[in-house]
Amino acid sequence: MSNPSQKIEAANDAPAHGASDNPLATEDVVVLTHQGSNVDFDPASPARFVNRELSWLAFNRRVIEEAQNRRHPLFERLRFLSISASNLDEFYMVRVAGLMGMVRAGVTTPSADGLSPAEQLAKVDEAARQLIGDQQCIWAALDGELRKEGVSVVTGSEILDRDRVFLDAYFSEQVFSVLTPLAIDPAHPFPFIPNLGFTVALSLTNRRDNKDFFALIPVPPQLRRFVRLPDADRKAARFIPLEHVIALYFDKLFPGHDISGWGMFRILRDSDVEVEEEAEDLVLLFETLLKRRRRGSVIHMKCSKAMPAHLRQFIATHLDLDETKIVDIENLIGMSDLSKLIISERADLQFKP
Repeated sequence: MSNPSQKIEAANDAPAHGASDNPLATEDVVVLTHQGSNVDFDPASPARFVNRELSWLAFNRRVIEEAQNRRHPLFERLRFLSISASNLDEFYMVRVAGLMGMVRAGVTTPSADGLSPAEQLAKVDEAARQLIGDQQCIWAALDGELRKEGVSVVTGSEILDRDRVFLDAYFSEQVFSVLTPLAIDPAHPFPFIPNLGFTVALSLTNRRDNKDFFALIPVPPQLRRFVRLPDADRKAARFIPLEHVIALYFDKLFPGHDISGWGMFRILRDSDVEVEEEAEDLVLLFETLLKRRRRGSVIHMKCSKAMPAHLRQFIATHLDLDETKIVDIENLIGMSDLSKLIISERADLQFKP
């Protein structure tokens, strides 16, 4: 068997016609290696490897691109966007948390692609922030297209008089009793914020003594993220995010106070856990691991871009977060919930069964 990099000569009896178009007919050539080059091949070179974390982010970008595919029905594009957001949450909680742990432990050993944990973390942060920005842009575009189909997500400033009547009853019956507003002061320390939990944060002034303070309203997970407003047309659907419903009734939650600013934030906690395969009691082991996942250190926060800077800094300080772990969101926080906007009455906006 011949060496794949050896020189070969063109056959002497090659036809004269068209010879100038065929380099094999006029000169010696080097048969290239399977790498497309005659340069020495190094099987241990980092250039041979693609970073695992960046490869995963590239995969999630392909999921996001499906949300832009106009050949898909609108609700299916919305579903892809929701899936991409859920994927990214899990990526932060496990893979990014793992890299952060290695950096904290002082690990500098490079991965197969030649990047140290700190270098990987920097590249991952840049790529993930780009994905988050793209998700926001895609949602803005989908929101416009959905509105043309009679499906919309409105804010408190867009509701109608009949909507307010409905929301008055809804808030009193479904929401008010399960909310626990928390003033933050020396007597009331910053509370534990659950993983993936939504929290409304406010900056207030007490009218009686003119004192300023901060408050939090953790949003219970059992409440619907989007409240569907009543409409005579069953195919039309208008939703209002729960945080905007709560904002309409700040005066009921904080009577005698003026609200100078508010916003919402959502955190992700370190959920990277190691399972001991030799554990004697697997049930006890997994109970412990689940508790640890829920109470891991905060590694990422998304917050409303409109949140006042001093309120944002107050939250970041108490959660021990620096700017590299915070992303300001212009539109909607928690895009993994977008799939909850899909309604059965609009089968025309979904894949046919």
